Amino acid sequence: MLNLNPTHWLSAFALGLLLELFLGEPKRFHPLVGFGWLASKLERRFNLAHLSQIAGQSNLHNILRGALAWLLLIAASLAAFALLKHVMGWWADALALWFALGARSLFEHVRAIARPLSTGDLITARLALSRIVSRNCAELDDIGIAKAGLESTLENGADAIFASLFFFAVFGGYGVLLHRLANTLDAMWGYKTVRLFHFGRIAARADDVLNFIPARLTALSYALLGYCRSAFSCWQSQAPLWDSPNAGPVMASGAGALQVCLGGEAIYHGEIHVRPQLGCGPVPTAHDLQRGIVLVQKTLALWIALLLGGSLWML
Repeated sequence: MLNLNPTHWLSAFALGLLLELFLGEPKRFHPLVGFGWLASKLERRFNLAHLSQIAGQSNLHNILRGALAWLLLIAASLAAFALLKHVMGWWADALALWFALGARSLFEHVRAIARPLSTGDLITARLALSRIVSRNCAELDDIGIAKAGLESTLENGADAIFASLFFFAVFGGYGVLLHRLANTLDAMWGYKTVRLFHFGRIAARADDVLNFIPARLTALSYALLGYCRSAFSCWQSQAPLWDSPNAGPVMASGAGALQVCLGGEAIYHGEIHVRPQLGCGPVPTAHDLQRGIVLVQKTLALWIALLLGGSLWML
């Protein structure tokens, strides 16, 4: 609650949640759209991917250019927020929380996958899935769609909901804005492709660092609100095998909490990635997508209750 007294923090928290509950993400003029456009422009200007075949100094040079682009975007955005906060006070913090939270949007997107999948309409389900994942969805069968949708539900619950709440609780609007923008840059630049492998390295590492604690708190929450023993067992044994230090604990715990099996082959940017198994039990179905939504909703209710209780205790 840095730079916010408890009353202002509680007011901003309540208003941000209400805006998210009743309005969801802005349908037009979403700030992330403009930020993404600017990030794309800066990447094309700064990225030296066409020189990546020259080893050594050129690769380090591109890493540093990626770091500079990251810093410029984050610093400029936080400076703009500081100006807004100077004018609006704690109302700016409420807007930042609304801007960062993605709960309603996540639930709507996952339901848009589950409904056609439950009736066997794989074409519509694939199209809906393609809106929230970066993998190739064109040839996925019903099991592949359910796996990808549930993995995205669990991971985006951590990234788009609970990490935002964590950073808002600790640092107010500055924290939640920093996390959301860093997470967006990781989603845009953090791929291990020829073009982005070096340029996006700092963006990927920054997101890993920022999400380290929130991801483990999310994994703990999933475990406590689901099948606890299997969730902790999967977290301990399977998460270290996953290539992402934060997605591994979240998805292993979530899959164990739901007692379904995730992981396996997936196609990203035209390349087949063989991923370790996560969870236990049968492969997921459309019904398990709804169960995943319920698990995230229960976790959200728990976090809101704890944050509200803590803020009221500090008044």
